[in-house]
Parts: sequence; structure tokens; C-alpha cells
Amino acid sequence: MAQHEWLVDKFEENRSHLRALAYRMLGSLNEADDAVQEAWLRLSRSDAGTIENLGGWLTTVVSRVCLDMLRSRTSRKEEALDPHVAGPVVPSDTRRDPEEETLLADSIGAALLIVLDRLDPAERLAFVLHDMFAVSFDEIASIVGRSPEAARQLASRARRRVQGAPSVPKASLMEQRRVVDAFLDALHRGDFEGLVAVLDPDIVVRIDETAARPGAPGEIRGAENWAKGAIAFSRQLAGAVQPMLVNGEVGLVWAPGGHVFRLLRFSFADGKITTADVIADPARLSEFDLAVLDE
Repeated sequence: MAQHEWLVDKFEENRSHLRALAYRMLGSLNEADDAVQEAWLRLSRSDAGTIENLGGWLTTVVSRVCLDMLRSRTSRKEEALDPHVAGPVVPSDTRRDPEEETLLADSIGAALLIVLDRLDPAERLAFVLHDMFAVSFDEIASIVGRSPEAARQLASRARRRVQGAPSVPKASLMEQRRVVDAFLDALHRGDFEGLVAVLDPDIVVRIDETAARPGAPGEIRGAENWAKGAIAFSRQLAGAVQPMLVNGEVGLVWAPGGHVFRLLRFSFADGKITTADVIADPARLSEFDLAVLDE
């Protein structure tokens, strides 16, 4: 019993780190808890006395569990870890703290979560472990089954996708960000006049069939015409809309839970939005390069 209690204490010392790691890997608090629980089950079945670096061992186990879960998404719907696996479970006094959950979700940022969700599983693992948790490429290589140099390339490729490459000069990008932030702020406040102020009077808005309401036109012309509908629709979006780089220029992405459902791609002139494409077709969404905007 003393050995079991010691093991529980040591595991709890690492729980916050493991949960933060798993959340960044998986983008889901429920799945992160599943991965951490699986790490506990494996630890409880192991000869813990032979583990020299328990924190490193647990980090490796959680990383491998997360990698398997990420890979499963490419071929089938995720399957929950078996809740009936034999062995001791972590005591019930380790229940979730709602405040802790909020802090964990806020710590990564929705835009980064969106981009991470579009990375290859091995790229995501390499980027998260190295860039967020300073794990060496030698250790990452052993987890993904590749050489250290290949692990370094995975992280580098992921980093380029996360950061993106602006297609316009920095000054133009800052102006785009100012306009899009004003647009989004007006939407959130339901400010019709504020919204019209950042739209070109002759704006052309194209809406694909997936995004359009049944029977609604696929094209809207005029700032006032679009502003009315945009404010009405924005009430459904809550806080899930994020400014991001969309093919190198500032746009908006609607991604509740970190999964992209809709994006708005803009063109700009004279400090106003001149055209907007509203896209929700999954096949088209997958073609866009999304990246995190620098604050």
C-alpha cells in the first residue's frame, strides 16, 4: 500500500504537466484526460522502481498515446480508451477544477489550436514537444521512430505552417489587421454603422453553397445589404471567430472546438474591405493555408 501511495503522489506531481502536454497534442480536454489516465494505467503496471526519470518516462508515454490517438483520426473516428482496463485508478479527489480547465484552454490560444489541428500527427508532436516543452530531438526521434535530424525537420516544417508567410508587406498586414479587428468588433457589438464604416460601399460578397442559407443568393452587393445579414448571423458565432492569416492575408476563421467550419477571405483597398468570400465547403476549406497572426 505504501508503494502504491508513493506512486500516486509522484504521478500527481506530474499531472498538470502531462495534461497540458496532452491538451496541446489533442486539442481536447476530454481526450487529454484519457491520455493522462492511460499513462497512469501503464505506470501502475510497470516496475516503477527501475525508472530513473519518472517525469521523462511519463512525458514519453503520454506523447506516444497522443500520437496513436492523432493517427487514428486519419482513418476512423476516434475510439475512447477502454475504461475497464484492469488495474488501480487514480483517486477520485483528482477531479477537474473548472478554473484550471479555463486556464489550460486559454494558455494555447484558439488560432494556434486551429493550425495544430491541420498538421500531420508527427509534425504536431515534434512541434509541441520541442517548441512548447523543450524536449530534445533525440527524445522526439525515439517517440516518432525517426532519426533526430528527421524529427528536427518535422518541427521545422510544422513551425513554418504555424507561422505562415505573409503575402503582403508588414505595413499592409498591420492595416489589414486593423480593418479586420474593427470589422469583428462591430460584429460582436451588433454595431451596424461601425460595420458599414469598414466596408467599401460597393463591396461584393460571395457565399458558397455550403455556407449559404437554402434559397439565399450566392452573391451580395453593397455594404448595407451585407451588414444586416452579417450581424444577424454573428449571434450564432459566439467567441469562436479568430483573425488569422488566410493564404498569407488577414481573414477570419470560425472554428468552434478548434475545427474549421467556415472562413472569410477578404481583399482590401483604402482601409476598407472590398470583397469577401464566405467559404464552408469542407473540400475548399482544406485547400487554404492558415497561420497564426503575430500580436
